Amino acid sequence: MQQRDIQHYLERFFKANQCEIISSEDGLVKTKLTVELDKLLMNRPFYWHYIENTGNIGEPMTLTFLTKKNDNQKGEFIHVGSPRLHQIFETAKKTASYIRLYENITGSHAGYVPLNPWLNLNVKISYLCDQKKDFLHSIGLELITGQMITEFYKKLIDIDLTPKLPDYTFPITPLIKPLSGLNRIKQQIKLNINQDDHVWADKAKARWEKDLALLEHFYAEKEKTDAYNNEKEALRKQYEPKINVEVINGGIFYLNKARNFLAETQKATP
Repeated sequence: MQQRDIQHYLERFFKANQCEIISSEDGLVKTKLTVELDKLLMNRPFYWHYIENTGNIGEPMTLTFLTKKNDNQKGEFIHVGSPRLHQIFETAKKTASYIRLYENITGSHAGYVPLNPWLNLNVKISYLCDQKKDFLHSIGLELITGQMITEFYKKLIDIDLTPKLPDYTFPITPLIKPLSGLNRIKQQIKLNINQDDHVWADKAKARWEKDLALLEHFYAEKEKTDAYNNEKEALRKQYEPKINVEVINGGIFYLNKARNFLAETQKATP
């Protein structure tokens, strides 16, 4: 996940939670929180307890997030791995683990506009050893043709979406059941992981073996007590390569049948 992707994610997250976007420019997102999001993100329970018990009107906080470092701009720098971003991910799971949205079709049309169903799954893949690296993936699967694309959330950035079925549109019934679609996406994620370069795991194992050799040397002429076993187990937990796949959220998006993201991607490729 690149910094520009984080900016797009922040914008969509705050818009989806009915927060006012005061300013959005390259490297900066400034937003005024709702009361609900202030309670979830800002850790001010005593403030809101006082407001609610006195009958006053609370003032949610205004936040400025920086996705590019700028010494001349006040704000919180946010990046992959930052506690604030992970807090927002956790909040997204609580407030919108699943969503159903429709493309907002406006203007005059000759008849009703068909909307094709897309299943979207946003996942975090973590490569874990004594170091950690996270990757965010957004996969979209059209439930009519089976077309699958990556970075699906980028495709939605410029599409006007609404939770209510717009007038003069109708949703097409999926040919691929959502559960079957989920299984297809899971298989694709496994395939992507298997095809990835896992030199990080080999390097972790090498560091593990090196520290294990030092441990064995230290205890070479000593009785291997519980302390030895505990230290050996601690090394295993520290260095053993693991891969964790966590579903952040997902949903069904009904989009104009005329959209062909695959063709758009090929057209954009030089």
